[in-house]
Amino acid sequence: MQEKALEIKGLETGIIRVGTITSVTCHWMPMLIKGFQQLYPNVQFVFHNGDYTSIQEWIKTGLVDFGFITPAAVTGLETIKIKAGEMLAVLPKNHPLAENTSIPLSALTKEPFILLEEGRFNEPLEAFHAAGLEPNIKYTVHDDFAIMTMVEAELGVGILAKLMLRRTNYDIVCLPTDPPIFRNLAIGYKEKNSLPIASKYFIQYLLDNADKLP
Repeated sequence: MQEKALEIKGLETGIIRVGTITSVTCHWMPMLIKGFQQLYPNVQFVFHNGDYTSIQEWIKTGLVDFGFITPAAVTGLETIKIKAGEMLAVLPKNHPLAENTSIPLSALTKEPFILLEEGRFNEPLEAFHAAGLEPNIKYTVHDDFAIMTMVEAELGVGILAKLMLRRTNYDIVCLPTDPPIFRNLAIGYKEKNSLPIASKYFIQYLLDNADKLP
């Protein structure tokens, strides 16, 4: 009875602290929060936006209950894979390669490259290195929207998650890379039994609705 009482209290007054990345915050969380709060209207959310390295550290120090990370970047945490998504090359509208159906990674190395700062692990860099290539990194930026603005201004090219490129009005061209690059997203936490009740319920709600996520 005491455990059940604590569970009910946790769902009435709980605060869910999440480490997240911009694409998830913009394109997953609104739908998930709306559905979850229909079930548990008093739960509050606190988001900490970061990268794979900072989110991992926040989980370990307890700043957040859990976070969205890629399993390849994780050490010392439990993870549950949520979804894999493609990453696309992002080019200025009038770029000579914009008419292609896909963009070879080798062609991107000849352009000023705008790198999204993702911590110690970076999917585009891993793809370049796996192909024996080295991009010409001109800028390193911590914000997806800033990269799209810079590409639009013809300062360079980049590679961003397809999820991030939904519903944008930037005057840019987004094309698949050759070879293709994919990003695996997972939930990471220290251990399931130590999670607050509200976070446990939210993670389960997320897993139950993962097939509806873009």
